[in-house]
Amino acid sequence: MIPVIGLLAASGILKGILAILTQFNVVDSASSTYTLIDAMSSSMFFFLPIIVGFTAAKRLGSDPIIVAIIGGVLVYPSVVAMANPDAEGYHVYAQIGSTIFNADFFGIPIALPESNAYAYSIFPIIVAAWLTARIEPFLKKYIPAVVRMIFAPLLEVFIVSTLVLVLFGPIIMFLSGGIANGINWVLGTNYTIAGLIIGGFYQCLVIFGLHWAVIPLIAAQIASDGSSPLNAIVSATMIAQGGGALAIWIKTRQLKIKALAGPATISAFCGITEPAMYGLNLKYGRVFITASIGGAVGGLLTGLLNVNMYGFTGAFVGFPSFINPAGLDQSFYGFLIASAAALVVSFVLTYYFGFKDSDLDAEREVKKVRLGRREPAGV
Repeated sequence: MIPVIGLLAASGILKGILAILTQFNVVDSASSTYTLIDAMSSSMFFFLPIIVGFTAAKRLGSDPIIVAIIGGVLVYPSVVAMANPDAEGYHVYAQIGSTIFNADFFGIPIALPESNAYAYSIFPIIVAAWLTARIEPFLKKYIPAVVRMIFAPLLEVFIVSTLVLVLFGPIIMFLSGGIANGINWVLGTNYTIAGLIIGGFYQCLVIFGLHWAVIPLIAAQIASDGSSPLNAIVSATMIAQGGGALAIWIKTRQLKIKALAGPATISAFCGITEPAMYGLNLKYGRVFITASIGGAVGGLLTGLLNVNMYGFTGAFVGFPSFINPAGLDQSFYGFLIASAAALVVSFVLTYYFGFKDSDLDAEREVKKVRLGRREPAGV
């Protein structure tokens, strides 16, 4: 993820700016201006499987172009359309629990995620890069050199895309459905306890792209009730991850880390946590833990203060989403309290216990695998 962290942060900041312009009626969400700026800010996330496929392939020793093409399969418009319940020709071939098998491949039912959840995700394409690295040497060994340029990529794209769509994708979607059901159950049990649990663990779902299972729950809450307590909890976890990155930015003396931590902090406060998590908090594992503790505290207070959220945009940039259309109430003030607590707890714990510059000296050298050999990443 390191090669794309800067672009993720820039895209997250641009999304935040667009949200502010929209909320204060500077830009109309139905205008072409909005559409164009949204494309600028969203393209990085929408095509993330292609971009991460390229970088993952370089690390794992497979052909980056081939894996990028496989990423393109996951976000191809007609594949996305097949998963859309409103699309013409949409069918339900089978259903196991909350997992709907809405397409088939040579008669084998497969589960294509709604809302294009393969876009914005990284786990399926990383699996694809690993599989390609295993298959590629075998194909190169047995396919004659005279036709290898054509048939090796052909077989790699077909075999790996099939495995991801038929096997690994449905597994991920099945896990997502189970997580969504679990979150619904916790929310229905007790909002305060739900805030503590979801606040502490929600960003773990983001790591694997499983958090997209939560989006339909938020949409359903807003559609039925006009507000979403779940989204309020999620907002606190974004601020907590930003608090961890902010602590690193203030504490470190390494300029390269400061250059990464500053934009990652801003991006998290704009509601995009991936730059902070992939670039810093996960890399220095204690930071992710301390930031998650901050998220748990923020989520606990969100539930305790009965905070509701009346829009989708979260974190600090989404403060208008906490204003009740009927007028200011406890949701807005609770948002301020919970967000401040999440930030302070995450910052303090990270500053004193989560990170020190000596952690940089303990970094492992990133290596890649190529044809059975381990080589330095720069080779």
